[in-house]
Amino acid sequence: MQKILLTVDKISTFTGQAFSWLIVSLTFLITYEVFSRYALRVTHPDAFDAMLMMYGTLFMMAGAYTLSKNGHVRGDVLYRFFPPRVQASLDLTLYILFFLPGVVAFCWAGYEYAGESWAIGEQSSITSEGLPIYPFKTIIPIAGVFILMQGIVEIIRCVQCLRQGKWPSREVDVEEVDVDELKEMVHVKDEDIDKLDEFVTRKKEGGK
Repeated sequence: MQKILLTVDKISTFTGQAFSWLIVSLTFLITYEVFSRYALRVTHPDAFDAMLMMYGTLFMMAGAYTLSKNGHVRGDVLYRFFPPRVQASLDLTLYILFFLPGVVAFCWAGYEYAGESWAIGEQSSITSEGLPIYPFKTIIPIAGVFILMQGIVEIIRCVQCLRQGKWPSREVDVEEVDVDELKEMVHVKDEDIDKLDEFVTRKKEGGK
């Protein structure tokens, strides 16, 4: 079972990382459009639509990835102090009552929404020959399926935690920098940082 859960984690991770490259494309597109508008005095009406579609695609396809890393925003002021079984009970209840109905509705509505868009060959209304929107709207049900698949994995993890009393492992990805470990690696102490701050402060005051 754990291999299956980790396999789904890997799929969500790969999908999120693959679509994260849209950030690079989006950055280049915005940079070029700004340069073109202010330096060349040439505007591209479709550029704004393209930016919205790229960002929307990135946002939706990163949902399953974020869920697989337990990275979605939660009100964990008290949650993090609870023992694992209590956390799992709360998560399982919320997944069943809210997550599953919401995501299933999202997938179904997105499927119909995309189907109507394909049927009429929907295009952007910004220009007379705007960009086609139906490929972008197809991302909605696809993203929903990925999120639903990852959500089922999280529900299974909740059940395992209730049985075992601890959270099962998940696919490891990028981790946040541990400041204390970084200080040890570069042999820097808090006293050294304080001295550097004082030196910079004196320099600023002396330059006024």
